Amino acid sequence: MTDASPGAARRTPYDPYLGPVLHAPHGHRPWHATGGGVRWRIAPRSIRWRLTLLYSALFVVAGAALLGFTYLLVSRAAPSTTAASSVSPGLPGGDGLTTPDPPTLTLYAEALRADQLHQLLVEAGIALAVMTLASVALGRLMAGRVLAPLRTMTAAARRISADDLGRRLAVTGPEDELKAMADTFDEVLGRLEGAFEAQKQFVANASHELRTPLTLQQAIVDVALADPGASVESLRAACLRVRAAGQEQERLIEALLTLARSQRGLEHREFLDLAELVRDRLPAAEFADSGSGSGEQGPRIRADLGPAPVLGDPQLIERLVVNLTDNAVRHNTEGEEGSWVRLWTGMQDGRPALRIDNTGPVVPRDQVAGLFRPFRRLGTDRTRTHGKGRSHEGLGLGLSIVTAVATAHGGTVEAWPRQRGGLSVRVTFPPCPAPGTRTDRQGVGSPGD
Repeated sequence: MTDASPGAARRTPYDPYLGPVLHAPHGHRPWHATGGGVRWRIAPRSIRWRLTLLYSALFVVAGAALLGFTYLLVSRAAPSTTAASSVSPGLPGGDGLTTPDPPTLTLYAEALRADQLHQLLVEAGIALAVMTLASVALGRLMAGRVLAPLRTMTAAARRISADDLGRRLAVTGPEDELKAMADTFDEVLGRLEGAFEAQKQFVANASHELRTPLTLQQAIVDVALADPGASVESLRAACLRVRAAGQEQERLIEALLTLARSQRGLEHREFLDLAELVRDRLPAAEFADSGSGSGEQGPRIRADLGPAPVLGDPQLIERLVVNLTDNAVRHNTEGEEGSWVRLWTGMQDGRPALRIDNTGPVVPRDQVAGLFRPFRRLGTDRTRTHGKGRSHEGLGLGLSIVTAVATAHGGTVEAWPRQRGGLSVRVTFPPCPAPGTRTDRQGVGSPGD
């Protein structure tokens, strides 16, 4: 009767190349069961042993080739009778007083030479065997010294975790391949640390942005419920404020979804013209280079729209255009040049491009890159200050969505501050193939699309 307990039946490990792995005594390598019986797995797993065997094998091959070449040269040398004549009294057939005849000397020289060659071969083989053992020891020593930096880097890398990405290998020494690998690994750790920190900051800011409207809604409802004499007008005003907070939260969630969608890549592409897209998104009055027509005077819109064909996702590119124009209008202030927004589309070095310039506050050059990160705004504030005028602040995601959309299409985003205030932003897309050209719709906006 067999034991059906979970620990009773142990499955035999299986190697797809060598067959079932049988258990071996402690300290020995496992062996494998095959159709022809049991064989040992002798391939060393340690790279140190592999290097040692490689060094030793190369030494044995070189030593054997050297000895073989030496033996060949010695064996091909012509036999000499000088040594035989010097010992002629002891030769067979000699009486100690007369010199043997030349044939006898030649036979004796050949026999002596054969004995010397045999002795040379035996002594050379013994020397080669001894040096082979020495080469194994020296090869293991040298392999250990060569691999010592790798062991140090491995130990340091194992101590690095997701919560401790600030540590580095910091390998010192000559500028060789191992140091180059360590420096590359440190650079990767630096990028990972930056990505983790950006992700943590993004989660914290998103949590704050999502929690604030909820807190505001709850406060409005609590105040309305705590007032026993609340009138219909006050309750209606409270409901409108709750609705406005809900709409603001909806806009934020929609922006987050757009950011996630653009970072995921493109699922649909079609041919479109940046000029037509920008023209459709501009109000007619603003396009005519006049004010917005509302009670508050808006910036003048200057548009120079040339053909700029693009292959991409129309919804994402439209969101890119809307975010750039809204950002240019929202953060526009009147200065010496007045208040204006200038849009340009066309071909630049064979690539479709969109450029937007606007007047506004002076932007320090070292803060331009931060404006394209999620929830980053000009100045020291990272998140919005909810209060009066907050509708003009934006969500802090517009330019980060612009960057994500451009990256998904294989494009680039460049921005630089204007000397008199404001910002210039240029988005460049990859060259657009002719309509009807077969394209890969599964890729993620590479320049070859």
